[in-house]
Amino acid sequence: MYRGSEGQWAFYLHRISGIGILVFLVLHVLNIASAMWGPEVSNAFMKFYHQPVFQLGLLVLIAGVLYHGFNGLRIILMDFTTWGVRYQKQLWYAAWVLFVVFYLPFLVKIGGGILGGSHGD
Repeated sequence: MYRGSEGQWAFYLHRISGIGILVFLVLHVLNIASAMWGPEVSNAFMKFYHQPVFQLGLLVLIAGVLYHGFNGLRIILMDFTTWGVRYQKQLWYAAWVLFVVFYLPFLVKIGGGILGGSHGD
């Protein structure tokens, strides 16, 4: 099932997106925890996170969450249905279609803000 192009790519991208989500969660917890050291530290973290590179990171995070979620649904269908494995390639392409449909609004809104000079201010 995982030998070949689509299944292998799905496997790798699922792991990579999961690691990316974990990195975000660690940064998010550190950001929230910074409030324990006072508003100056917390505000410094927030100012740091409003740099343009983090806006690009937000686009990457959203892409990772969407892919991980839709591919996770594909994995559920493969594991818990009698027909899922037989159609795993089609399910992978369906996950990508859903990804594109749901990602485009974020790309337009956030990407447009980055290109237009709005960096979350």
